[in-house]
Amino acid sequence: MSGEIAEQPAAWSRLLAPGNEAAEAIAEAAAEIRRRRPRFALLVARGTSDHAALYAKYLMEIRLGLSVGLASPSTMTAYGTRPDLAGVLMIGISQSGASPDLVDSLAVGRAGGALTAAVTNSPGSALDQAAEYRIPVLAGPERSVAATKSYTAELLALYLLVAAVRGDSAAPARRLPELAAEVLSAEPGVAEAATRYRYADRMVVTGRGYSYPTAREAALKLMETCALSAHAFSAADLLHGPFRMIDSLVPVFTVAPAGTAGEAMRPVHAELARTGADVLTVGSPEFASAATVGLALPAGAPEELSPLLEILPFQQLALHLALLRRLDPDRPPGLRKVTRTH
Repeated sequence: MSGEIAEQPAAWSRLLAPGNEAAEAIAEAAAEIRRRRPRFALLVARGTSDHAALYAKYLMEIRLGLSVGLASPSTMTAYGTRPDLAGVLMIGISQSGASPDLVDSLAVGRAGGALTAAVTNSPGSALDQAAEYRIPVLAGPERSVAATKSYTAELLALYLLVAAVRGDSAAPARRLPELAAEVLSAEPGVAEAATRYRYADRMVVTGRGYSYPTAREAALKLMETCALSAHAFSAADLLHGPFRMIDSLVPVFTVAPAGTAGEAMRPVHAELARTGADVLTVGSPEFASAATVGLALPAGAPEELSPLLEILPFQQLALHLALLRRLDPDRPPGLRKVTRTH
């Protein structure tokens, strides 16, 4: 896990290199999406890739003005429905491309008239074969059960696809590998922060907008590597009831980058301060400096790309917290790299 976290700047550089197989696949898929002008998009994923799908939902709704839903694969697999998906863009997202329910859902979508694409780290996988268009994320082999580089590569591939559909330059993403290296170099501070939460048995992770998928993914990393109870909420939903569980003994991890998502966190931070909660914030220097523990992100990435940087300190935190608890973050008991759900 440690090595794969460190590989992310290089993985992103591969994906951003002009003229590679991913660039060609993205250009081809984007041209067909523009030609077919789908009325709606449906995203199919599980686990970590489901958080990449949630990111894509925000990105496509905000940048493309397209209504986007997250599919429930069991409606097509367990319940056998065969929906009419003419005029729908359906994208399957999976690190392995091997989960039968995702493969079957994409096949059902294609048979139902959807324009289908697969975003995977496994070219030639079953999900690739089920789709009309195939976008490799070029993260390279990932051996740790806890996905790290494949997740951020999925985010970047989805960003590049949306940019290509819009006809936008990929220039805003060019600095990402450099910025990621800067974030990762602050690992000693993350390791120190991990000691503070060594004995916590539950925590809350929260963010809004583009940063909500980061909160979801951070909570999953903490659960699967550290065997603790980590609850992820949209900050808006947190205030609607779950806030009741928060007190000084329940750490709260917030994601508050510069921009709209960070501004939306201000009332949440004010409420957390009122309760005396222990708050760790990953975000802009302004928000990080006001937290109990602050992990500041460098400036230079637009808000829609901030999730690629936000998740890096949380990956490191999960790794160090697992090691402090004498757990193996690479091979958590009861989990496998490829989960074959039906």
